[in-house]
Parts: sequence; structure tokens; C-alpha cells
Amino acid sequence: MAARTDSLRCYIGVSNWPAYRVARALGRSELKNLCRIDSVQPRYNLLFRTFERDLLPLCGEEGISVIPYNPLAGGLLSGKHDGNAPPPEGTRFSLRNAGARYQARYWHDQQFATVERIREIARDTGMSMVTLAVAWVLSNPAITAPIIGASRPEQLADSLAAAEKGSLPPALMAELDELTRDWRAVDADR
Repeated sequence: MAARTDSLRCYIGVSNWPAYRVARALGRSELKNLCRIDSVQPRYNLLFRTFERDLLPLCGEEGISVIPYNPLAGGLLSGKHDGNAPPPEGTRFSLRNAGARYQARYWHDQQFATVERIREIARDTGMSMVTLAVAWVLSNPAITAPIIGASRPEQLADSLAAAEKGSLPPALMAELDELTRDWRAVDADR
């Protein structure tokens, strides 16, 4: 951590830190009058909600910005993948360096079953799956702004529509929360 000076303001962000590490760093920065953490970057989406229990409340209480990545679960929440076939070439699930990690995280029958149910909910609400998934992330008051991993400009339209939509209605949030409740307890190391 950098020492704080009166004439210089520093900003520190961390990625993939659990709440206990952020809390320790905050305590140490306060005790030693050092720059504190201003933002965190966790993985967060409908299929990975582990940080809701501790990190997101800590950030809300401490005024730390939350800028999550992977709001579409590597593209799985776009609905474009078929769990009965191997991952298509050119997707995050087939990347040479990260494909195996994405597959270990998301390419499972239970995730695909959840995605199919989300597809039905999106259809019933008149939203694309991308808009629904990103709007769900944005509806959490702890979230500052998600990182959208579009690889082509045309992929941005549905994500931008989520920002324009604002918070999802409480009944829809409750339905999605109940559907994805099991993803709150997933092992954070995956």
C-alpha cells in the first residue's frame, strides 16, 4: 500500500479478493494512514453469486466501488451455447489458455438447466437473455458498473439496453434470486 500524502490522492483496486482480505487491507490502511482500497473487481453473475454474502455488503458499508466482470458467465447467459455439444471454436469456452477454466466453471448440466429456465423468463419479460442477465447484475445496489466482455460492437446493444432499463421489478428479482439461489454457495476458487 502506498503512503498517503496531503497533496496526492491515490486509488487502489483489487480483483478476486475475498472479503476478509479486503477487510484486513482496510484495517491496515486505516491504522497506518495509507491509501485504502477504492474498488473491487469480483466475478459476479446469475451463475456465480458467492460474493453476495460478505464482499458486497462490506463494500456497501465501506463505500467501495464494485466493478464485476463476467456478468454473462463467459457468454453462457447469452443463451447461444448448447450443452449437448462441445464448446464452439472462437468462444471463451474454447480459448487455448482460459477455455478449460471457463468449462470447469460453467459447462455443466445444472448450469445449462438454469440457463434454459432463464431463457423462459427472458422470453416472458420481452428481454433478451443478455439484457436480463446484465440488468440483474445492475439491480444489485452494491454494483457500480459491470465490465462487459463484448468481442464485437454488435454485442453491446443488449448490454446497453440493460443499463437503460434500470432496476428490475421486485417480483422478477425475487424469481431470478430463487432460481439461482444455489449459485450463492459455489466454491469461489472455481
